[in-house]
Amino acid sequence: MPEHVNASAGEDQRFRGIWHEPAAAKRGDGAMDQASGLSLVEGTGPDTAVGEVLIMSADISAAAVGEFRRIAHANLRAGVPCRALFPDSARLSGAARALALAGARVRTDTEVPMEALVLDRRSVVLPAERPGASLVSFRLPGMVTATAGLFERAWRTAVPLGPSDLPESGEDEMLTARERDLLVLLCSGSTDESAAVQLGISVRTVGRMVADIMNRLGARSRFQAGAKAVDRGWLLAEAG
Repeated sequence: MPEHVNASAGEDQRFRGIWHEPAAAKRGDGAMDQASGLSLVEGTGPDTAVGEVLIMSADISAAAVGEFRRIAHANLRAGVPCRALFPDSARLSGAARALALAGARVRTDTEVPMEALVLDRRSVVLPAERPGASLVSFRLPGMVTATAGLFERAWRTAVPLGPSDLPESGEDEMLTARERDLLVLLCSGSTDESAAVQLGISVRTVGRMVADIMNRLGARSRFQAGAKAVDRGWLLAEAG
């Protein structure tokens, strides 16, 4: 990446910029100079889609993949379709199952080629290689096409995560959607009263749900329950 570009201290640390191809510049002789390559535009990268989100991950425990999952869940809640491709070793992981339960189509294969997220086939999000940033977003048509093509080739031979791979209704391995929403609210600083209003339930019900979640996780505090839920893949790190 170009070393001459410096990000501001207050900038969102998830995205440190968007790569793009600059317009060709005129040389002194009037010809167009295409040798300027790529430049980094500072600013927060996009994390919303309207058509589809694609995720590839060779290491589902990688920090960047946690961000990929956060983006996927946010888009799924907005009704945007998502497909995710993980290695077979992650087939029964909490993270893969949580995505599937949220509505994503999940498949696994013996090998997954790279860590990448594709938004609407217009941008590719990759793990950052420079300090201080976790993700970078590229809006290069060639890179988007190549990454999406790689995903599609792997997707065709991957094995779908089916109903038999997911917990039965009522099984207490995972959080229900309402329990997850409650834990997100509480971990974000909401009081029991505020969470009850937002979820349309009573404060007493909030207390019962929290006690049940803590018991299932073996947690001694709400903070510890949130941390353990993240570790198990029940809850994304954004809630912590």
